[in-house]
Amino acid sequence: MARQQERARRTRAAIVEAAAVEFARRGYAAASVNTILEGSHATKGAMYFHFESKEDLARAVLTAALERYTESTDRWKRVDADPFQVLHAIISELAERFASEVIVQAEFRLIIEPEFYSEVRAGGSQVWGHTAHELVLRAQREGHLRPGADPAVFSRVLGACLAGQRYMLDMTADSTGLRERFDEAFEVLLQAMASEQWLEKWRTEGWLDLTPMVAETAEDGSKTSGDQPI
Repeated sequence: MARQQERARRTRAAIVEAAAVEFARRGYAAASVNTILEGSHATKGAMYFHFESKEDLARAVLTAALERYTESTDRWKRVDADPFQVLHAIISELAERFASEVIVQAEFRLIIEPEFYSEVRAGGSQVWGHTAHELVLRAQREGHLRPGADPAVFSRVLGACLAGQRYMLDMTADSTGLRERFDEAFEVLLQAMASEQWLEKWRTEGWLDLTPMVAETAEDGSKTSGDQPI
């Protein structure tokens, strides 16, 4: 029984992965179920055992992406460092996932299609967007925002800028330089809304590598304190 369950799990995962490849490349409407089956090496019966329809399969891809966003933001939220530095680390990881993970690429392609517009309010962008807003609120409490700067405006503009940069790169068929484009958008917003004290220190030190800190939190499940908070 355990062997059968493991085989079924692997078959389902292979179908989701193949579907993500097809959705990322062609979008939802043009995606071919036959191509998904060929890519997964599964039978049509196996696919319909796990998924009722192509829409059901697309929603499985969206759920898989949501799980990845949640795992990522949960790790970074445990890092006790300067909130803008943590937010930059999340944005950098997001860019890397867009460049290398077909599940994340497919999620972005799906949510800009009419059938899945509603997912924008409940999907991966809301997970990392909520975390970003929490970090901006913390930055405000720690005096890193200019007087009068609105954290909600910061968070909304940041989300729109990153989505726009990602979309424009798709439109131009240019998958390179996404991290640099994300950095540009974030830094322009910081220049407008971060405090002069924070900007002065950031111009001196630049972006810190917080990877060792997030690795430490993954090992002990607790927060760590940064050696060089801004």
